[in-house]
Amino acid sequence: MASKVVQWLQSPAAREYFFSTHFWGPVANWGLPLAAIADLNKTEDVISGPMTTALASYSLVFMRFAWRVQPRNYLLFACHATNATAQLIQGGRFVNYWYLGGQDKEQSSKPVAQEVVDTAKTVVASK
Repeated sequence: MASKVVQWLQSPAAREYFFSTHFWGPVANWGLPLAAIADLNKTEDVISGPMTTALASYSLVFMRFAWRVQPRNYLLFACHATNATAQLIQGGRFVNYWYLGGQDKEQSSKPVAQEVVDTAKTVVASK
């Protein structure tokens, strides 16, 4: 198996693939899903519902394109599948925060969290 991979990597077909837009387009496009994954750590109040919807829709459309184009572009498909997943998670976080009471829960727990932070600061300062 490994020898077949090595043989393919040394073949003209591999060079043709790695020097084509079929490879470099998706590689350059990976910035979108990587940024979306990084944004999963941000607070819900900064999520833009319209932009999240647009990016999820965009990726869903291009997932179909990557599947339908011949030859199939699996790298582009994986890129957009990752982005669509991250955007749909962000969309769920947005809906939870703004429409399902997440904002109220966060604000009600904030004083407790602040008290814990203050206590931790006091303990660290005393040592």
